[in-house]
Amino acid sequence: MTAPTAAPTTATNRDPVQFTGFPALRAEVRAALARPARQQPPWPDEEEVRAARLELAARPPLVTAEEVDRLTEELAAVARGEAFLLQGGDCAETFADNTEAHLRGNLATIRAMAATVGGPTGLPIVLVGRLAGQFAKPRSSDVDALGLPAYRGDIVNGFDPDPAARTPRPQRLLAAYAHAASALNLVRALRAGPPVYASHEALLLDYEQALLRVDGAAERPRLFAASGHMLWVGERTRQLDGAHVALAELIANPIGLKLGPGTTPEQAVQYVRRLDPQRRPGRLTLIARMGHRRIRELLPPIIAAVTATGHQVIWQNDPMHGNTHESASGYKTRRFEHIVEEVHGFFAVHRRMGTHPGGIHLEFTGDDVTECLGGPQPLTEADLPGRYETACDPRLNRAQAAVLAARLAELIRG
Repeated sequence: MTAPTAAPTTATNRDPVQFTGFPALRAEVRAALARPARQQPPWPDEEEVRAARLELAARPPLVTAEEVDRLTEELAAVARGEAFLLQGGDCAETFADNTEAHLRGNLATIRAMAATVGGPTGLPIVLVGRLAGQFAKPRSSDVDALGLPAYRGDIVNGFDPDPAARTPRPQRLLAAYAHAASALNLVRALRAGPPVYASHEALLLDYEQALLRVDGAAERPRLFAASGHMLWVGERTRQLDGAHVALAELIANPIGLKLGPGTTPEQAVQYVRRLDPQRRPGRLTLIARMGHRRIRELLPPIIAAVTATGHQVIWQNDPMHGNTHESASGYKTRRFEHIVEEVHGFFAVHRRMGTHPGGIHLEFTGDDVTECLGGPQPLTEADLPGRYETACDPRLNRAQAAVLAARLAELIRG
């Protein structure tokens, strides 16, 4: 099976608008962005998009190169088997929920999970939130069930089901930056214990390229993404000939890569060689999202092929996206027991192969939502309408996340 290829895009011309003092870097970015790109919005006015990019390029970075390097060092310990990566938060951040109460709830949840996992196991826990940038979402169709343009996240258009709200608006790029900045300010102000780093899917290329910055303090000028500490390339945009992988190659940040059930061992090796050419532990995290029924079958040959290359990657499990289904009442949901079963499979595979199950990647919230079935309550399909509040995919609530953290601690202890 050959690697997935990128389809042509009609998105706006993404010629880089910065790096005039670094012509070589500018040329590399231009070449990466000239590649085909999937999942980009059909902006109605390309001049408005360019104006928004110009304004973003002039704004301060959201994160610093020093913070990015600190996270890479912590992730290197995970790659060596000396720590565990706990990553999670909202499926899709929204501007309306970017409140102190919501952020406090999510931070309290991930820190409580870290205490539950790290206390009994003695493993240091690296905390990475899906926060301060998770505003864009890939979609399986350009239109929804009502025939309207698909909701692509608050950074692109509105959730309300009417044509005006669903029209992509470039000014939302600037609003997303402002919301990300305010979220990071709160995260830094509430620091108690280990830091919580910010991550998101590097999906919307107009936003990502405008927030590229050059680290002039390094021996050689290097490029880093100032939109977040860690970025990942999603299952729908991991084309080897595409712009997303090409851009990820250029930046110094830690990179994650989602690997779905269609990934072959040969593809995984190509990704590793492209995204971790210097063989730096902590640079690349491979995020398996295979589903609870197939992870024991599909993951071992990928681990074997990558291990044979000598690259020291982080192996992480996303037990959410391979276990999504539609309920009889039409709600997108996940069963808690399926999530737990995939995690068990992930650990079982690594134990059998002698490799380190290095992390977990979850969608959760500190709110008492009713989006995933089962768990300690347990929630049934009749409970889904009660507090189904996600803007995209279903999240674990606080109680479900706590139970899963306890299961993780048991699995790590063996």
